[in-house]
Amino acid sequence: MRKVTATPENSDPKDGKGQASPSRLIDARIEELGDWRGEMLARVRTIIKQADPEVVEEWKWRGVPVWSHGGIICTGETYRNVVKMTFAKGASLEDPSGLFNSSLEGNTRRAIDLQEGATIDEAALKALIRAAVALNMSVRSAARVRSRKSSENA
Repeated sequence: MRKVTATPENSDPKDGKGQASPSRLIDARIEELGDWRGEMLARVRTIIKQADPEVVEEWKWRGVPVWSHGGIICTGETYRNVVKMTFAKGASLEDPSGLFNSSLEGNTRRAIDLQEGATIDEAALKALIRAAVALNMSVRSAARVRSRKSSENA
């Protein structure tokens, strides 16, 4: 028996353009993986939604789950040996629990590599997600103020 997953052709379109919603595509990815990586991605997704009920799920770069609120919070990439949560502005976030364990050398992003059997410090991860949202919102707020000032001076 052949397993059917959500694709733009066979999904229930949400956008009226024949495209599967990002949430359905993420559901399909989790199901398609069918192993510990799918379970880990589903767990991460649940934690993200608990930390920020207003999070927006997106599907970018030909198959990467992305969670956003006022900008990208993080991605959920799956590889053979790891599920990688990459925080777009991770280098600007405090990480008192030391969750970041990958991409530490960059000036912008930071990542958390979760391997099979890894336990997740949910409280620390939720705090990190909320901090990323707060950073995104503060950047947006500052941009609005700059835009308002420049239009007043014009």
